[in-house]
Amino acid sequence: MSLLELSGVVRTFQVPDSPPLEILKDVNLSVEPGEHVAIVGRSGTGKSTLLNLLGLLDQPTAGSYVLDGKETTKMGESKRAHIRGNTFGFVFQSFNLIPGLNTTENVAMPLLYASGTQFFTRTARAEELLKAVGLEEKIGMPISRLSGGEQQRVAIARSLARGPRIILADEPTGALDVDTGNSVMNLLESQCREYGAALIMITHDLAVAARAKTQYRLDHGVLTRIHVESHQAGSLEEFAEVPLEELAS
Repeated sequence: MSLLELSGVVRTFQVPDSPPLEILKDVNLSVEPGEHVAIVGRSGTGKSTLLNLLGLLDQPTAGSYVLDGKETTKMGESKRAHIRGNTFGFVFQSFNLIPGLNTTENVAMPLLYASGTQFFTRTARAEELLKAVGLEEKIGMPISRLSGGEQQRVAIARSLARGPRIILADEPTGALDVDTGNSVMNLLESQCREYGAALIMITHDLAVAARAKTQYRLDHGVLTRIHVESHQAGSLEEFAEVPLEELAS
């Protein structure tokens, strides 16, 4: 059984004095436990909207979203919030770190809502993850003293804190150099193997997308299965113009 499945999902937004704006159009997506999925597309094609729907931060206007065998579209917000906290790890493009907390406290934040061993060992877990993303010298440091790339790595460490079943990553290597980006992707992939978690990421980097087992292109709200090889890792703008039939998997 699929870990999650979208069927005929549509997302529209009301625009004053204009017809509704359709961001996602009849999206169908099935993801298995442990699967690594990449979604590529130019800005404004609906990628972040799709990620928000998957993470239960938003709801579709129409269609079905079944997560772990349960239909989510009719759930109340408290139920959705409970599932969200226990199921997902988020890597936001804007990091969403808390400025008043240091690096260790930011990474440990999701574990404040855990229980038992996870709660009482949250600081050790946070320090372990900061070391894993190459920030052992930044343990306990104020967020304001970090570069953008370092903040990105803190955000990735935080997403792994609870050993999530699904990691949703919005441009996880966007602020990183090539070597650090490869290290971060190795970490995300190793965590997925360790926990059997699925990794669903949005990326503009075709080399990063080529690492995924399953790849899609989102164009004008339409999600299409494609196949990206590492040798195709050129310009996303050029890639977006390639006819879909040439990319069919």
